[in-house]
Amino acid sequence: MDRSPRISRLIEYIERLNNREDGRSLYLEYKDEIHSVLPQDAFEIFHGLLSEGYNESSILEFLDKIINVFYESLSNHTYQKPKNDNFLLDLILENEALKRKTDEIKTIVKEPTSRIRREKLIPKIEELKEFFPHYTKKENILFPYLERKMDKFNGLSIMWALHDEVKEQVDNALKLLRDPNSDDHNVNVGIAQLFFGILGVVKKEELILFPAACEVLNENEWYEMHKQSLEYEFPFIQKEFSQEDLQEEEIIFKDSLFSTDTGELTLEQIQMIFNTLPVDMTFVDENNKVRFFTRPKDRIFPRSKAIIGRDVSNCHPPDSVHIVEEIVEALRKGERDSATFWLTIKGKKILIQYFALRDRDGNYKGVIEVSQDISEIKSLEGERRLLQWD
Repeated sequence: MDRSPRISRLIEYIERLNNREDGRSLYLEYKDEIHSVLPQDAFEIFHGLLSEGYNESSILEFLDKIINVFYESLSNHTYQKPKNDNFLLDLILENEALKRKTDEIKTIVKEPTSRIRREKLIPKIEELKEFFPHYTKKENILFPYLERKMDKFNGLSIMWALHDEVKEQVDNALKLLRDPNSDDHNVNVGIAQLFFGILGVVKKEELILFPAACEVLNENEWYEMHKQSLEYEFPFIQKEFSQEDLQEEEIIFKDSLFSTDTGELTLEQIQMIFNTLPVDMTFVDENNKVRFFTRPKDRIFPRSKAIIGRDVSNCHPPDSVHIVEEIVEALRKGERDSATFWLTIKGKKILIQYFALRDRDGNYKGVIEVSQDISEIKSLEGERRLLQWD
């Protein structure tokens, strides 16, 4: 891939540092480049590392060390926020609220009695899970807009991996707190790792993500992202909606009919049927691009307009994307016509199925992902032959 000599040298510096060469000597050798790093450079650097064969997990092992080296240059960088900063401001306010939550936890950690300390910490750490929609908004809205701008923003998969790491750290801290056999030292280490992870994401947003986004996205794009974000939760902040925010999205229906041997439907009827069925459906075309998704009343997995046209590989966490790619390729090659998974999310049993779409000649035309909450179905017993309203 084409890159400037300066970026090539910075990548070379990181690789040599990762190979445990003397840090002081390397710093002096690459000092000029280190002190000129900009937020967008960081994305180009890490995208370059991914292109050279590093994966997200391996980069996470030395990511914070590199960010610390670049900290002075990144922190001194100034940028102009968009005039329409509603979406950005919400993310910033959520981060500030998160910091207040972690400050509360730090106070509880000083509680001298182990039993009381754990009793107070468990609900506070559990509450941090409410912050996860902050990550989802970035993954489903901000990331797609940036990826469409420049290839270097495909390096955002590293930040997605950080999100998943934080979620694991929350679960690990709770597991230690609830385990009567875990000693206080291990509990403190688990909480410290969680703080380092969750606040580290905030720092990377402030130093790299937000400045770079402000420099490449236009006012209309910020407006579109804000509108799409209204379908999500706003963790730890009170969100006030304007009249403009509450206006429903305009839906355009043409007069044409969908007509087959089995009947005909208007476009409006098709949309009503799709959105009434108690399943999430997402259509990915033969080029692996997301083209359509439904909006049922109780959607299981959040979707935003920003993902339309996005490569399906970028719509999944880095540690599971290989599974999706394997499914799609098996369907494409005709080795399989479907794939089925099930998992438990927030106490609900979720069925996830992938179905290959083929034309009359058997040519692969894409895949449809269907997700359904089957908790109630699994609980059914016996028969119900007469009408009985719940």
